[in-house]
Amino acid sequence: MALSMHRQSKQQAMDSKYVRYTPEQVEALERVYAECPKPSSLKRQQLIRECPILGNIEPKQIKVWFQNRRCREKQRKEASRLQSVNRKLTAMNKLLMEENDRLQKQVSQLVYDNGYVRQQLHTVSTTTTDTSCESVVLSDQLQQKNPTSQHPHRDANSPAGLLAIAEKTLAEFLGKATGTAVDWVQMIGMKPGPDSIGIVAVSRNTKGVAARACNLVSLEPMKVVEVLKDRMSWFVDCRCHDVASSIPTGNGGTIELVYMQMYAPTTLASPRDFWMLRYSTSLDDGSLVVCERSLTSSTGGPTGPLNGCFVRAEMLPSGFLVRPCEGGGSVIHIVDHMDFDASTVPEVLRPLYESSKILAQKMTMMALRHLRHIALESSGDIQRNGNCQPAVLRALSHRLCRGFNDAINGFVNDGWSIIGNDGVEDVTIAINASLNRARSSCYNNISMPTKVGVLCARASMLLQNIAPALIIRFLREHRSEWADYGIDVYCAASVKGSPYAIPCTKSGAFPSNQVVMPLAQNVDHEECLDVIRLGGHAFSPEDISLRDVYLLQLCSGFDEMDSGSCSQLVFAPMDESFGDEASLLPSGFRVIPLESKSTGPVITRTLDLTSALDVGAHPANQDHASNQDLRSVLTIAFQFAFENQYRDSVAAMARQYVRNIVGSVQRVAMAIATSPLGSHSIPKTLPGSPEAVTLTQWICRSYRMHMGAELLPGKSMSEDAIVKHLWKHSDAIMCCSAKMNASAVFTFANQAGLDMLETTLVSLQDIMLEKILDDTGRKILLAEFPKIMQQGFGYLPAGVCVSSMGRPVSYEQAIAWKVLNDVESDHCLAFMFMNWSFL
Repeated sequence: MALSMHRQSKQQAMDSKYVRYTPEQVEALERVYAECPKPSSLKRQQLIRECPILGNIEPKQIKVWFQNRRCREKQRKEASRLQSVNRKLTAMNKLLMEENDRLQKQVSQLVYDNGYVRQQLHTVSTTTTDTSCESVVLSDQLQQKNPTSQHPHRDANSPAGLLAIAEKTLAEFLGKATGTAVDWVQMIGMKPGPDSIGIVAVSRNTKGVAARACNLVSLEPMKVVEVLKDRMSWFVDCRCHDVASSIPTGNGGTIELVYMQMYAPTTLASPRDFWMLRYSTSLDDGSLVVCERSLTSSTGGPTGPLNGCFVRAEMLPSGFLVRPCEGGGSVIHIVDHMDFDASTVPEVLRPLYESSKILAQKMTMMALRHLRHIALESSGDIQRNGNCQPAVLRALSHRLCRGFNDAINGFVNDGWSIIGNDGVEDVTIAINASLNRARSSCYNNISMPTKVGVLCARASMLLQNIAPALIIRFLREHRSEWADYGIDVYCAASVKGSPYAIPCTKSGAFPSNQVVMPLAQNVDHEECLDVIRLGGHAFSPEDISLRDVYLLQLCSGFDEMDSGSCSQLVFAPMDESFGDEASLLPSGFRVIPLESKSTGPVITRTLDLTSALDVGAHPANQDHASNQDLRSVLTIAFQFAFENQYRDSVAAMARQYVRNIVGSVQRVAMAIATSPLGSHSIPKTLPGSPEAVTLTQWICRSYRMHMGAELLPGKSMSEDAIVKHLWKHSDAIMCCSAKMNASAVFTFANQAGLDMLETTLVSLQDIMLEKILDDTGRKILLAEFPKIMQQGFGYLPAGVCVSSMGRPVSYEQAIAWKVLNDVESDHCLAFMFMNWSFL
């Protein structure tokens, strides 16, 4: 009887289009969904066998339930995302309305000033000898300019005097942040939006350099204030930021006396320091304000410490205003206004200290990016890379930058001293035998013998007619063109605490293969952290065993669309444990633009110099002309550990090594600057591969021919538009050689494909097709391969593959098709993985 009822209920379930699940069944399915949102057919059958309460449901219905559950989850996330975007857009709209009001006030002020000037010109033409009225006007103007003259003198060193300075600083800062105290000009490309970095403007016709930014951040106001006040956590050009004293005020605020030091960006200039008053308070509307200014003889106040190695710069009223936003988050206004005293640097370098745009990129926008990263980390929107927390990766990035800055500046109080040269002053050699760990950040965790010191070889040179991002990209992607593997081995051995006498400078003595492993990339894709593995090295001439050498490498400013920004490539040997407190001895390159007469963005081009002369007829003449008259300063600093008895030998090696690098960079810069390189956005990945435009056309045309449908939306698009759409396609598209054996490697991938494989275009060719597929995927592909080669295309069912970092990736379906060239012969095999996601 029971068996008959069970069969009857099962038959009803099969005949019914919809299945009504009991709460117990839903609970069992939800438990499985929490562990595996996309179970395989075998997993679903196993689920039915192991859960008796699901026995009356067919596997197909179980599959439909999981599909619907994933759909509901996707809809819920999308609804939550849209609500968040709506809140951001509402707050951004309010911010833009306030910005519009400020601009209207500025226009009204300009109209008033224009009328006043016209009236004065008319008055001059009818001037009389009666000056009594003029004296009254002048007296009134002087009183307006110096209102404190009517009040009794107040001791500026007392708490009341400091509060008076603080209140005046607050008023001037608010005038810059929300008023028209400074003539602001919006930077090109800084478009407002919920995911933009903000509205950024720079000053015009004002003392010093100034930048202003406003944006919405998904952090509470108190958290924003806490993050920005900790300048050492986000401003990598800040060497120290010490609070000398703190005084509470009667209105609930705080006055602090702060001493700050900033690194010099190049060896040709001196570092700067500031002695400032910082005032933290709240306004009547609940907004939080932190403003600061330098204490000078004109402002009054206590005298700060003096350091002969630094040039005293002036911080004009600056700070940030944070207002709570409806629905959560904060609206922030940041103003940075400084006078770096550019007269103390060589004339060719003065644009570094007279450019408000450089200040905006290095300081103001850096603060906004840091807040955005903190907000994304707090919400969990940034995915972890392996076992590395985002905060750990950010700390490694900051240690690399500060260690490189320490090497460039070589402060005496860190233990650095200059040694004599060999008669030519192109390369400066500095040594640090004391390894002062109290101040310098790059030696904090180095455990070396007591007789070991650090030597730094530094050089600077002027580059012309080449974009900084382009030269940095070449140095990053073509390390073999300038690096010496023997030197890399020596530096790696030094970090391990066992440097041998004199480094071997013959690269052929230690054969190596280079593998680039992406570690992290920030949300703006303007900075990336990689691990470079150099395989097959001996750590000493007597060591017959071959070991791998690891370099931690930071590259920033490599996007040519961000014209005018600083670009740098910094790396350091690292132990294979990759510990949070690993020893770092950074070396590298920094290129800073001095001036740019180009008003448009620089178009990206290929870096394959061997084929630069036969690229063909591409519309690159305008791009080539836009690089004319570009000037930038390149700074090189390489650090080496040495044993005291071999100091002179290591110094001679380091000097010659840096000279060789300078020569290589000069040859590369000249070749790039004088070659009309192609203007395509995807660099060539393998010798003999077609240009990006041609390859894109082959991929799309072959897809249309085999599948009978268009791969990209639209029919009539320009060549650049085709490349752009394929590059930004939501599905992972990649190409590999058209042969199914161990040598079938990837030759191209769009941005989604690189994200799926967790790699870069540089290291893509090191990934084999068989390595990313699991056993089931390889068997299916081998079975389908003859069919694909015969009819031109094939479908692969849902499955799981593995990224280059070892993470499993699921996909709903994959399409494979042959890519034919212009003569209808097989060029490569293309794959498109649809709806992929990390498990």
